[in-house]
Amino acid sequence: MSPYYEYRHLVGFEDTNLVGNVYYANYLRWQGRCREMFLRDHASELLADLQDDLKLFTLKVDCEFFAEITAFDELSIRMRLDDLTQTQVAFSFDYVRVRQDGTEDLVARGRQRIACMRGPNTQTRPARVPEALRNALAPYAARQHGQLIDTTSGATT
Repeated sequence: MSPYYEYRHLVGFEDTNLVGNVYYANYLRWQGRCREMFLRDHASELLADLQDDLKLFTLKVDCEFFAEITAFDELSIRMRLDDLTQTQVAFSFDYVRVRQDGTEDLVARGRQRIACMRGPNTQTRPARVPEALRNALAPYAARQHGQLIDTTSGATT
């Protein structure tokens, strides 16, 4: 299995509903947080570009739930690169509960597709995924038969 970027989260009461389990929308929020922390940790040179005219539009997001989690559960949100085209990036996320004894349970799995855009808010246009982001994502790419699949060119490495 390919390496992943990991974001750790300790579930708090603010993440739960009246019944005491985690409200489903928080899983999507944690996907965004994981992606943001990845940018901060591995592609910080993009931060100025994001404040300028680069925009990352979320096109699609989903999450499949396998088990409930509650306050004070520790989560490891593990992000992998699933697809990389000229203008879009697709990620997968595993939500893993890490127990005190070190055992782990997969509690949910999500996906997200983003598009890179540039331009003023009323005239944004698709833009190439910046080279800095491509380079930062390379170690987290899904591998098939030991080869990295680059869907931009169709080449394997």
